[in-house]
Amino acid sequence: MPVPDLVILAIVAAICGVVGQVLAGYSAGGCIVSTLVGFVGAVIGTWLAGLVTFPEIFAINVSGRAFPIAWSVIGSGLFVAFLAVLSKGRLTL
Repeated sequence: MPVPDLVILAIVAAICGVVGQVLAGYSAGGCIVSTLVGFVGAVIGTWLAGLVTFPEIFAINVSGRAFPIAWSVIGSGLFVAFLAVLSKGRLTL
């Protein structure tokens, strides 16, 4: 995958991670953590969607690969909520 496509994918993952953190009401960290949360959220969200056989609601294509925006946000929110419970951190509203 070319470098510009990786940068676009990282920016989209970071945005999804930030939205997931806002929905969960807990901040796990800065920009790099938000990007990682977005990628982990995409994996978790796609896995959950596959379990209940839901289709991709909204996806962006980067270099012929689909990145599921909606499932990434949902998965990010669930992942960050799980991290908040594990760390017993303060919820930020």
